[in-house]
Amino acid sequence: MSKSILVVDDDKEIAELIEVYLHNDGYTINKAQDGVQALDFLKKNQVDLIVLDVMMPKMDGLEFCKRVRKVNQVPILMVSAKVQDMDKIIGLMTGADDYMSKPFNPLELTARVKALLRRSSYQQPAVDNDLIQISSLEIDKHSHEVTANGRAIKLTAIEFDILYLLAKNRGRVFSSEEIFEKIWNEPGAGSNKTVMVHISNLRDKIEAALPGESIIQTVWGVGYKVDK
Repeated sequence: MSKSILVVDDDKEIAELIEVYLHNDGYTINKAQDGVQALDFLKKNQVDLIVLDVMMPKMDGLEFCKRVRKVNQVPILMVSAKVQDMDKIIGLMTGADDYMSKPFNPLELTARVKALLRRSSYQQPAVDNDLIQISSLEIDKHSHEVTANGRAIKLTAIEFDILYLLAKNRGRVFSSEEIFEKIWNEPGAGSNKTVMVHISNLRDKIEAALPGESIIQTVWGVGYKVDK
């Protein structure tokens, strides 16, 4: 069964361009022109990934992303004409998994869509280290679930992969570039802000579930580690 993708963009030409390229790769495409229309669609339908514009009428992409993340961890690829680093950081902090600036190469967009879908659906065969316990935190690679004192913590696929990478290699410090290369499977040059935002989101979720516990530690000037 083909994967279902929701394209949310008020620019019909761009939405149609994305639809053509993704449809040619075998995906089922649905479109919405703003965040309100997209939320209504999601109430009635399940999708495997969302390609989301930022600047739209009625409800912009940032507000839409915040609302989706309250109930759904579907992968979100945000696209925007805003190209500043701070715009990218804000987009990632609202819950987007990846961020592309317009104008973009459609072939790069399809490659990123494939990477996000592969990451969100991948499950490794059960092995001895599939279940990792850190303090009151339990990380299950096989089911892609994280629990704190038995209560589930909702993580995006990228957040889970970062946490699992650090937890599996407990005590080892990973630089932002190393984390990016291992999780995104792309060169890590210039990736510091992207990784920083995902680490920040991940910490917020863990600390909300385990107040006062610092699971992910920063080694200043070097990177991040878990060593509990």
